[in-house]
Amino acid sequence: MEKKIAVLGAGAIGSSVGADLARAGYDVVLIDQWPAHVEAMKAGGLRVVMPDGELHTPVRAYHLCEACSLNAQFDVVLLAAKSYDSCWMVEFIKPYLKPDGVVVSVQNSLNDEWIAPIVGITRDIGCVIELSAEIFTPGTVQRNTTRAKTWFGLGELHGRITPRLRELEKMMGCVGRVSVTTNIWGAKWTKLINSSMVLGPLGILGLKPWEVAGEPGVFELCIRLGRETTAVGTALGYTIEAIFGLGAEEFTGSTEEVLEKNLRTIAGVVGKHGRGVVIQDYLKGRCSEVDYLNGLVVKKGRQAHVPTPANEAIVQIDRQIQLGALKPDRSNLALVETMIR
Repeated sequence: MEKKIAVLGAGAIGSSVGADLARAGYDVVLIDQWPAHVEAMKAGGLRVVMPDGELHTPVRAYHLCEACSLNAQFDVVLLAAKSYDSCWMVEFIKPYLKPDGVVVSVQNSLNDEWIAPIVGITRDIGCVIELSAEIFTPGTVQRNTTRAKTWFGLGELHGRITPRLRELEKMMGCVGRVSVTTNIWGAKWTKLINSSMVLGPLGILGLKPWEVAGEPGVFELCIRLGRETTAVGTALGYTIEAIFGLGAEEFTGSTEEVLEKNLRTIAGVVGKHGRGVVIQDYLKGRCSEVDYLNGLVVKKGRQAHVPTPANEAIVQIDRQIQLGALKPDRSNLALVETMIR
């Protein structure tokens, strides 16, 4: 029997994934809380604009309030919501998840830590993703990474390679390259290292990833953030895992070398037109995920007794931006440096 799939959270990432699954013929529905976007998808399908082409496909889209009328039980729920929406959304979809169904967190941060207690550890599969996309117009997504550059890392939380993991690997292959791992927690921490270096700092500075190398002091700040996050992960026992589809040999060498490789890779994948998700949040006037990225590093650092002053500075400035006291701007770099000192 064909698997029933729900994409819960059809923002830029969820819509990109959902459009490719629909195009490939999977039984997939998209559920979202932005009314105008849902109505646009219902009326005209999804338009996804990529660097190497465009996809326009019909999709089955539903408002959150319509989920109860679907009378459906899902085999796979791809959660693509903001990290701060994870808990209530997982509770929301739990009644519609089959007893042997799974939730896959297609998100940043370590969301499985709070998803697994809700649905059970056996119904949660870990995922690390590299896909940059933006949505500002209902029904239309700008996907900055091609399918060839899009990457998913999938893994069971217990570390074993299972048949359902292989099945999920095949399914997600229509969206991008896929790897399975026995060290999904290490892969997720490695992605957190990258996120802490890129999303928060570039957001508060109003920069795009490709601008990192050309701005005095920015590259150094990003590397410092990565060093802190790496130190916290090491203290907590995480083992760094190759991500982005790179080989293990590309994650060898000194911490500094690995961080630089990580940083330059993400800048190359996103391209010159892509904007980080934190900048997008600021532009939309909504909460950012910095508390679940750099803020999570600070929280874990306190647990591990590892100082994280650079990550703390990013969190503090992000809060000032969300309160309207500051704007995302290069001048915030001086504030970060002052806070660190």
